[in-house]
Amino acid sequence: MAKQCVNALNLNTLYFMPCALPAHKMAPGISTEHRVAMLNAAIAPYPFFQLDLRELHRTGPSYSLLSLQELRAQHPNTPIVFLIGMDSFNNLDKWYQWQAITQLCHIVVYQRPGQQCAVSGHLQHYMQQAQVNNAKTLSHTVAGKLYFLPGEMLDAASSNIRQQLKNTNKKNELLPDAVSLYIERHALYQNDDNTN
Repeated sequence: MAKQCVNALNLNTLYFMPCALPAHKMAPGISTEHRVAMLNAAIAPYPFFQLDLRELHRTGPSYSLLSLQELRAQHPNTPIVFLIGMDSFNNLDKWYQWQAITQLCHIVVYQRPGQQCAVSGHLQHYMQQAQVNNAKTLSHTVAGKLYFLPGEMLDAASSNIRQQLKNTNKKNELLPDAVSLYIERHALYQNDDNTN
C-alpha cells in the first residue's frame, strides 16, 4: 500500500506515524518499543520510508487532526497526503473534526480486496466534491482533494495477520522477514494479552 502510494504519487518520502492511543480502536496490546522496532525493521530497506513518532509523544487520544495541524504549520505551502485504508475512509465522518482534516491534506484511499466504498450524507458529499482521478492534481493544491489509489490490491489487514500469528504461530507471508524474525524472537502475538 505504501509502496504503491509512493510510486503512484511520485513521492520522495512517505512517513509512518504510529499512534499511541487510537481514538477509534482499542489501545495496542504490544508495547510502543516493540511496535516502533517492528516498523523500523519493515521500512529499513526503503530509503523513501521514514518514521514520524510525534503521536507517541502526545498525551491523550491520538487524533489525526492534531498531527495534521502540526504538519501544516511546519509546511504551509506543501501538499500533504494522508494515506488511509477504505475501512478508515468509510468511517471518516466519525473521526474527530473530520471535515477540518480534509482541509489540511489530501486524502488518499487504499482499497483492499472485497472492500467497497460505502459512504453517505456529508461524507458522500465530500467525496463527490473532492474526488480527482489524476494523481498529478494533488500537487497543484496543498489540500482538499480525495484520490483512490490504483494498483495491486493485497488483502493484508493487520487484524487478520495478528490473528493468524496467534492461531498458528507461523510466519505470515505478508510480513517482511525482519519483522517475522522480530516477532518470533520476542514471542509476540502469542496470547490474548498481546494480540494487537
